[in-house]
Amino acid sequence: MGQIVAVLIVFFGLKYQMPIGQCLAVIAVAITFNTALMALYPSVHILSERDAAAHLAFDICQLTAMLALTGGIENPFAILYLAPVVIAASNLQLGATLSLAMLAFGSISFISIFHWPLPWDPQAPLLLPSLYVAGNWISLSLGIGFSVIYAWRTADEARRMQAALAVTQSALSREQRLSDLGALAAAAAHELGTPLGTIAVVARELEREMGPSARWVDDVRLLRSQAERCREILSQLSQQDTDEDNISKRLPLVALLDEIAEPHRGFGIDINVIASTQGALSVVRAPEVIHGLGNLVENAVDFAKTKVDIDARWDDGTVRIDIVDDGSGFDPEILGRLGEPYVTSRAATEASRPSNLNSSTHAEGHAGLGLGFFIAKTLLERIGAQMTFGNRQGAGAHIRLTIPRESLETRGRIHAE
Repeated sequence: MGQIVAVLIVFFGLKYQMPIGQCLAVIAVAITFNTALMALYPSVHILSERDAAAHLAFDICQLTAMLALTGGIENPFAILYLAPVVIAASNLQLGATLSLAMLAFGSISFISIFHWPLPWDPQAPLLLPSLYVAGNWISLSLGIGFSVIYAWRTADEARRMQAALAVTQSALSREQRLSDLGALAAAAAHELGTPLGTIAVVARELEREMGPSARWVDDVRLLRSQAERCREILSQLSQQDTDEDNISKRLPLVALLDEIAEPHRGFGIDINVIASTQGALSVVRAPEVIHGLGNLVENAVDFAKTKVDIDARWDDGTVRIDIVDDGSGFDPEILGRLGEPYVTSRAATEASRPSNLNSSTHAEGHAGLGLGFFIAKTLLERIGAQMTFGNRQGAGAHIRLTIPRESLETRGRIHAE
């Protein structure tokens, strides 16, 4: 409709000479194509990569035919070449985007040489300098190139961020399932206490009735002792605070750090947990802290030469945790971008190690994608932590976490207003 209106205004309104019959024929092809698509596809239809690229290629070819009939690159509507290219860069894969960009570039080059004159007043014809026309060709070509690069990188970053957030959400969901399992265990302990008590009472009565010399008295005593043992185990489970899930019980901060470091010991790397502050600090086993610190510790172990030091200190308001290894340190080129998704941690060690991320984080198929630090940073920021990355003066990486003390001593989460 826009093309029809433009053609009719130029030909009938402005009285400019142009091949209106050919122009209307090209527009009719587009109308036929769109009508066929509306009849073929339902109102909601997701195109495949190939179909979407083919439709955008048709748009470029149809626009090329219209511009070739109406002045070529001298026509100001040549700027419309950017539309299908930007749409492709924002939604399609790189191969299809580059193919459409090359098609648009070739079309611009074609209409800059082969085209009908620009519709104009025959009494005062417009003759544009060749240098100006060449400038239009250069500007359109560069515009297509920059638009493709900009739109593609922006869309690709959005896709990467979405995938990374999905991984983070999966990690939190797994921790929540563990938390739910702890609450279920406490509930089961409460419900099973009564029938186990009944079994113990009946077994005791049977033992009394049989006497010490009865044939089955040893079996009854065993039954009673095992029932009592089950009651003791369930009693311990039921005594846990049901408001705080089993996964979130309290323990000293140093003990929590030892627990986080334990799975990564035994691989030839010494992990030293140090409390530089006098006195004890009792914290909650929050899933964000366990999973986030676990990622950071395992990454440090992966790249350390002989040891990893975890130094914790605190005051009345904050808790500071330093994780230092004696490896080669972070690559300076990406040091400022650590914590973003799909940024690898230390490129200098890639030749000697299969991945710069920890294995536990990638149990779901994300090994080597640079998500370890992103997941850790995202989880720890949920409890108000601030994270900084750096290298020691000699060698080795240094990660510093500054966490509000209240968030570790309570539930482990700070909700922003």
